[in-house]
Amino acid sequence: MDNSILVALITGGLSLIGVIFSNMSSNKKIENQLNVQQAVTDTKIEELTREVRAHNNFAQRVPVLEEKMKVVNHRIDDLEKRSV
Repeated sequence: MDNSILVALITGGLSLIGVIFSNMSSNKKIENQLNVQQAVTDTKIEELTREVRAHNNFAQRVPVLEEKMKVVNHRIDDLEKRSV
């Protein structure tokens, strides 16, 4: 075998190994970034879920409070009529 062919094969093999390691390293970095972004997204979703639950609880209580206010206003009106 000619020396130039052997050198080309060795150089090509080393280049291939370098590309493989480079791709593996790049993939690990991308995977770590995706994991971080997923954790951030999960945290935001949990916070939004908590806020929606709090809002829903408030939205359920408002009609009850409005009804109680009507009753209180009627009682005040009745008391005012009695005192006149």
